[in-house]
Amino acid sequence: MVTTSAPSTLASAATTVSRVNAQVQRVVSIDVLRGLVMVIMALDHTRHFLTNVQFPPELLPNTYAALFFTRFITHYCAPVFSFLAGTGAFLATCRGKSVQQVSWFFLTRGLWLVFLELTIVDFSWTFVPWAAAGVLWILGWSMVAMALIVRLPVRWIAVFGVGMIATHNLLDRINPASLGKLAWLWMLLHSPGAMPITPHFTFRVLYVLIPWVGVMAAGFAFGALLLRPDRRKWILMLGISMTALFLLLRGFNLYGNSSSGAPFSVGPWSLQPTPSLTVISFLNTEKYPPSLDYLLMTLGPSLILLALLDGTKAERGLGRFLLVYGRVPMFYYILHLYLIHILAIVVAWLSHQPASWLWHGASFLLPTPAGYGHGLLFIYAMWILVIASLYWPCLWFMEFKQRHRDWVWLSYL
Repeated sequence: MVTTSAPSTLASAATTVSRVNAQVQRVVSIDVLRGLVMVIMALDHTRHFLTNVQFPPELLPNTYAALFFTRFITHYCAPVFSFLAGTGAFLATCRGKSVQQVSWFFLTRGLWLVFLELTIVDFSWTFVPWAAAGVLWILGWSMVAMALIVRLPVRWIAVFGVGMIATHNLLDRINPASLGKLAWLWMLLHSPGAMPITPHFTFRVLYVLIPWVGVMAAGFAFGALLLRPDRRKWILMLGISMTALFLLLRGFNLYGNSSSGAPFSVGPWSLQPTPSLTVISFLNTEKYPPSLDYLLMTLGPSLILLALLDGTKAERGLGRFLLVYGRVPMFYYILHLYLIHILAIVVAWLSHQPASWLWHGASFLLPTPAGYGHGLLFIYAMWILVIASLYWPCLWFMEFKQRHRDWVWLSYL
């Protein structure tokens, strides 16, 4: 029953391919939004490698506005990237691909991302062998799950995705330790933490399957809105509704943000000694795993921005600049991690600061040594340098992919 309705849904979507292709501005706006979050993401990673602050930016009462919002603005990156990955997959169904082809792409692309995470990407953070469940890990396993989910009708994919996002905080009280030998499984599914593999090797889980697979599924179902002639109105209404729901749930501390979040979620917000710290308390929602409040807070405004970009000349001016990064996200992601890490070593050497630790584990495996790091102004300057340095390589690779659309393997980069 399910497998027969899915192809019919995709076939129906495929009949509208000419209309979707004609409205190319919408596709451009998606690439521009993706490019924006990729650029912002580099700010957080630059801060991570170069900061002189010895505490997390979310930690009350130590933090301050400039530091917190430097971290906060980057919260939009992972949700938007995961959501748009699902949307992009739906658009593939509108280009004549069968459900079997989309499912196979999800499976193979997902396993490829997991491989990249455990090899090239993990090494870029530390320059020593280690393993962690980062962004590519969860994108990969979400795609593997979507290889099965995509066989459902779009409406059921929407129910699955939204349902997981809305209800997963009910699972917050489950302690992995209470599950005995299955504790490792629950850590991978919903409870981030450190998973000892051997006495000398620990697998660090940051991103978990629940609810990230729901975010990608919701993004896939969201793609159906792109087939509507009045999609801009619907996208705007959806974004405003999600933002309003966040303000309601968070404002009254009703539901959607656990008090046991990792690493420094404060649970319900509260009045603080200063107005700025009160705002920080309100916005400090749980990312690991992403709470309902966190996802509403990030995806709602992102959809509003997407609606504003839709139907405009998004590929001009700044939009054209961002478009370059948005169309080669994997190439950019891997390149920017190595560039920032090497830049941190060069800066430390030129500043006569400790540099050897950056070759042997950096801050994930070793504590930051005394006398290391720089302030926010310097970090912002280095961030701009990183983005500018990557523009031409990304532009070259974007044009290379456009010239060789028939090379299937390029779709995996």
